[in-house]
Amino acid sequence: MTEDHTHVQEFFTPRAADWDSRFPDDGPAYAAAVAELGLREGDRVLDAGCGTGRALPPLRRSVGASGVVVGADLTPAMLEAAVRAGRDRDGRLLLADVAALPLRSGSLDAVFAAGLVAHLPDPAQNLGELARVVRPGGLLALFHPIGRAALAARQGRTITPDDLRAEPNLRSLLAGSGWRMTSYVDEDARFLAMAVRES
Repeated sequence: MTEDHTHVQEFFTPRAADWDSRFPDDGPAYAAAVAELGLREGDRVLDAGCGTGRALPPLRRSVGASGVVVGADLTPAMLEAAVRAGRDRDGRLLLADVAALPLRSGSLDAVFAAGLVAHLPDPAQNLGELARVVRPGGLLALFHPIGRAALAARQGRTITPDDLRAEPNLRSLLAGSGWRMTSYVDEDARFLAMAVRES
């Protein structure tokens, strides 16, 4: 296991058991962000860095019974919490690194990623791996249920110009990883950047 993997697992493992109870009001924000993807019946979607699987129920509702929903996360304790919450009924859970997904190239219609970007060890390469598994014209939603400024205030820090999720930085990062940003929202109540997979 790499040092980056160890760091991520050390952060999330002790938080997994009470993760959902720490953020009990996020459900509607997740559902609204999933709706922005415009998924259709039968689509195939990945929740990258799915954690406890809070996006899996709205993703399943969006793609219906004929669709495919996969949740991938690096931390076993988070996936175990997803199972305890019954969210494994809404999608297949994979213990996997988003840097090397066990999925065929072009096999998905969309990727949903909540709170993922800040935890990527190599954002350009990792977003490129997400692009690999999505068909040309497929979509990516980078979401957080709180905006950058509000999150920084909660964590007792200030936003700097080199913040990865600042619009110009993220736009450039996505462009270099096979994506074209199509929309960007950064409000106190949510962060949502949408991108389309270039052909």
